[in-house]
Amino acid sequence: MEIMHLLSDPNAWVSLLTLTVLEIVLGVDNLVFLAILASRLPPHQQPLARRLGLGFALFTRLLLLMMLAWIITLTQPVFEIFGHGVSWRDIILLTGGAFLIFKATHEIHVSLEGDEPADESAPKKATASFMGVVIQIGIIDIVFSLDSVITAVGMAQHLPIMVTAVVISMIVMLIAAGPLSAFVSNHPTVKMLALAFLLLIGTTLVAEGVGFHFPKGYIYAAMAFSVLVEALNLMARRRRGRKPVQLRTGSPPTLE
Repeated sequence: MEIMHLLSDPNAWVSLLTLTVLEIVLGVDNLVFLAILASRLPPHQQPLARRLGLGFALFTRLLLLMMLAWIITLTQPVFEIFGHGVSWRDIILLTGGAFLIFKATHEIHVSLEGDEPADESAPKKATASFMGVVIQIGIIDIVFSLDSVITAVGMAQHLPIMVTAVVISMIVMLIAAGPLSAFVSNHPTVKMLALAFLLLIGTTLVAEGVGFHFPKGYIYAAMAFSVLVEALNLMARRRRGRKPVQLRTGSPPTLE
């Protein structure tokens, strides 16, 4: 009966549309992280890694939605530090943000200080282990899923609307994952920009974990402006017929 009532309620459809768009926007950072990690794998393993990563993200979001009472307790302080209450949500955001900062910094370091770009006659670069990449995707999926579900709970009052919005957003992300990964891999400057986004998002998560709140609109507006500038740069480079910048690959050199 509740579902039939929601289908005939215009407010429910507006809520579904709004929440779906928001979930897709919130999923962009997850998708960027997924594209960066999957690019470390051999080409034939990348589609499977992306599907497993998004599948785990969908499972985590749905599981959290089914545990709404537990989600509410995550926002309640469990102890205090210097008069500031710290909840499990803060701990998860702080840990996830630190992981994102470390991972993005490491990827930037390897890209700029790794081996020289390989030519056709050089041996192929070493690739990351499949399970290692999947585990890293799973770790950060938990952080992004928590943020996504808390947003959904705050915007919608009905569980069917939340679940439908999450499923639709995951389908859109699954369709966009392949083209986005290919685009990031083929344009090194875009990859560096994506890694800078991850640094920004990681810093924001750490800040929220210690009690500072930044409106998401400012973060995504800055990202959108950066994407626009980079798009203009790519168009100008293509018009001049210049080849893309080459990043380094492999591990950073060591001093002997």
